[in-house]
Amino acid sequence: MSKAATKKIEVLSSEVRIAAINSQDYICLTDIARYKGKATTDDLIRNWLRNRNTVEFLGLWEQINNSGFNPVEFDGIKMQAGLNSFTLTPKQWIERTGAIGIQSKTGRYGGTYAHADIAFEFAAWISVEFKLYLIKEFQRIKETERETLGWDIRRNLAKINYRIHTDAIQTHLIPAQLSKDQISFVYASEADLLNMALFGQTAAQWRRENLDAKGNIRDQATGAQLVCLSNLENLNALFIGQALPQSERLTRLNQIAIGQMKLLTADERTPQLPEEKEEK
Repeated sequence: MSKAATKKIEVLSSEVRIAAINSQDYICLTDIARYKGKATTDDLIRNWLRNRNTVEFLGLWEQINNSGFNPVEFDGIKMQAGLNSFTLTPKQWIERTGAIGIQSKTGRYGGTYAHADIAFEFAAWISVEFKLYLIKEFQRIKETERETLGWDIRRNLAKINYRIHTDAIQTHLIPAQLSKDQISFVYASEADLLNMALFGQTAAQWRRENLDAKGNIRDQATGAQLVCLSNLENLNALFIGQALPQSERLTRLNQIAIGQMKLLTADERTPQLPEEKEEK
């Protein structure tokens, strides 16, 4: 398992790794066990595995989630579970039953990992308090990932619509044989047309007023502004195709932007994106 594929969270001052395996979150049982005994992590995991309730839970999870699970081998293990002589290691469980819910990794970033469903059960066996804080921290990092994904989707949407927008400019506004400087001027003018309609200023004006800010005027946009910007780019492409003069397009786009921003900022159902760029 590579370092890049592993995330880390902190639970009650203990570092716990989370690995992405087959697009699923697997939590390190070895790290959870360290909370109870740093020198006996393997023994703690084996003792948990030899518990009959654990074996029944693991078997049920595999039957639900793993079509390749070996029920015959599982029945044999379940019959022995709970006996004083019964022992079971993660490797034995995986090799005998074809289990996928637990994974053993070797090397510097190795350890015993388990699907989040299973890891939470192990955490409860280690410490109920640790389990509750583990769930809370796990939910926090997943929520952060969802917010980041939502921001990226809207940024990509704006980029895609900008490509549609610039293609329309090239088709309807740019005469043949223009120089590169002339082409750049037309693109910049159309970008600033949208900036004026939505933000009330050009990119250059914003930069002069925000010398210490990172990125550009659109990087500082809110989630509602990005949604509105995507709509304006599509509408401007349509207006360009209708051969409307720039002044008329600006007037229409500004009126549309005012109306849409009133709706977007008033509608509580509009998802709020993380405002990470407030430093000026």
